[in-house]
Amino acid sequence: MEEKQKAGRNHTLSISEAERSALQAEITDIEQLKTGGDFINKTINADLLQVLPLLPDGFADLIIADPPYNLTKNFNGLNFSAMKEADYEEYLQGWLPQVCKKLKPNGSLYLCGDWKCTSALQRGIEKELCVMNRITWQREKGRGAKNNWKNSMEDIWFAVADPKNYYFDVEAVKLKRKVLAPYKVNGEAKDWNTEDDGNFRLTYPSNFWDDISVPFWSMSENTEHPTQKSEKLYAKLILASCPAGGVVFDPFLGSGTASVVAKKLGRNYCGVEINGEYCLYAAKRLLQAEENKQIQGYKDNVFWERNSLSDQKRKK
Repeated sequence: MEEKQKAGRNHTLSISEAERSALQAEITDIEQLKTGGDFINKTINADLLQVLPLLPDGFADLIIADPPYNLTKNFNGLNFSAMKEADYEEYLQGWLPQVCKKLKPNGSLYLCGDWKCTSALQRGIEKELCVMNRITWQREKGRGAKNNWKNSMEDIWFAVADPKNYYFDVEAVKLKRKVLAPYKVNGEAKDWNTEDDGNFRLTYPSNFWDDISVPFWSMSENTEHPTQKSEKLYAKLILASCPAGGVVFDPFLGSGTASVVAKKLGRNYCGVEINGEYCLYAAKRLLQAEENKQIQGYKDNVFWERNSLSDQKRKK
């Protein structure tokens, strides 16, 4: 594949022909798994339904599943076609029960979708696990609609194997917000701190996230994958629901975001992706993560409001 020429400020990941053989060596295939090859900290290039029987049940602390939504979409030559809702639910049942078996008894699963398929996702996940919440995050990227409201939200269903025993670290996912109207009691700051660049408060996260930037061409994490999730988005899920040293499993790895963020945050990973080109993206990003562990919008162990961290950097 010919390498695309990019503008100077375009940081979208690309893979040269010279890199391909070395990156391919980083990827595991189905035959290696069949002969006892390791699956932890591996990118597996294979059909998910062939891989699942080869993975042990109960190995994952956290599963992040971002399957194709019920939309017609071209994934680098592999086409997914929109279908009737009943057929989409049947598609979900073809893999979701098997994926849920890979959770540890105290594990958590996050299942991604949009408004069109979210009800099917809820019904599917409720058959296997206990739903704890639905996260809605603002997807600010995209064109407006002339005859409808712009589609700018996506959902993530949060479910656990045991609602009385699951890992959740809320302190690790607090959001750093600017305080525009500082409140004082007896002359002392109330739940906020003054810093060199203004007043800030650490707040507990809600189930509505408006601080996520969808990857685009000027971000080094960006790839050509059409539905790539941001590292910041997955960092919240991983920090909240996977202990340090735990295992994150992504059955629809895509360009590798879940594995890359797990590696940056000191977790283990396992990712399955049927498209070979996307596996190469993941392999390259994982190698880059050995040198660069930065996550856009996450610094000093806190998440910042969208664009507020870059504003602070410009003032220094």
